[in-house]
Amino acid sequence: MSALTEFRSQEKFADPDRTADGSERARVALRALQTLWINTGSLCNIECANCYIESSPTNDRLVYLTAAEVAAYLDEIDKLSLPTSEIGFTGGEPFMNPAFLPMLDDALARGFSALVLTNAMQPMMRLPIRKGLIGLRERYGAKLTLRVSLDHFTARLHDLERGDGSFDKAAAGMDWLSAEGFDVTIAARSRWAETEDQTRAGFATLIAGRGWPIDAQDPAQLVIFPEMDETAEVPEITTGCWEILGKSPDEVMCASSRMVVKRKGATQPTVLPCTLLPYDRAFEMGSTLAEAADADGAMFESGAVKLCHPHCAKFCVLGGASCS
Repeated sequence: MSALTEFRSQEKFADPDRTADGSERARVALRALQTLWINTGSLCNIECANCYIESSPTNDRLVYLTAAEVAAYLDEIDKLSLPTSEIGFTGGEPFMNPAFLPMLDDALARGFSALVLTNAMQPMMRLPIRKGLIGLRERYGAKLTLRVSLDHFTARLHDLERGDGSFDKAAAGMDWLSAEGFDVTIAARSRWAETEDQTRAGFATLIAGRGWPIDAQDPAQLVIFPEMDETAEVPEITTGCWEILGKSPDEVMCASSRMVVKRKGATQPTVLPCTLLPYDRAFEMGSTLAEAADADGAMFESGAVKLCHPHCAKFCVLGGASCS
């Protein structure tokens, strides 16, 4: 039994419409599709100790998307005249997908900005990939951003999460990206008992020492993500929480994002509300963006997402995080 199944077999997150105390569950409507995320596949060159998507060298539950499948969604954005400005690529490790550079080129050639989440290790550092990336940077410049995962500013704590030697390999990848003039940012984590100021100060020292073009005080350049643990005790989000928290539903990731995945054995990809729910079939919204906009089901109502998952509370509403 998964952690989430255990949650739903108890009182919390059991009813899509009501929280455990009977209050109306909060939901978020799609204000505008600003970012479309493409999950290139769940395979990764490493296996982290606490990866929310369980990526590894053997996890192929989300298979590689093809360039043609991605192009169909980009075509649909144009056909529907959607206000999408950014295409995000995540995994797994995107650079392991053989079709990744063509799909990245396609997105950039259509005028979108592209954000690539990568560990900047061996898959990215292969010579053909590096040559291809340089070509993309020469053609599209700052429209392409690579966000490198560095969990902590010390090798010891980063390697506890990602394996011995992983910090040095990721830092070398960042060195190369910086030297070649790419637009780069860092994704860190808050799993250690440090304040945000301490984390940013530690990264500032690391960044200055290696000459990376990143401002550690800028939340867009150094993104510090809250931890996602389905077994952790988190409150449910009711409609009354917005006023209590001083927060608008429009600020939550699923108000402006959707993600495309393809499950192993499936004949076509499917659309999900966000990057955080890759395996929960209850959150599938259809195979096209048009279907997703009008999706109805246990977790949706006319495309609005019911916040019936621990990640909705801890990561997005209370943590204030967004993958874009």
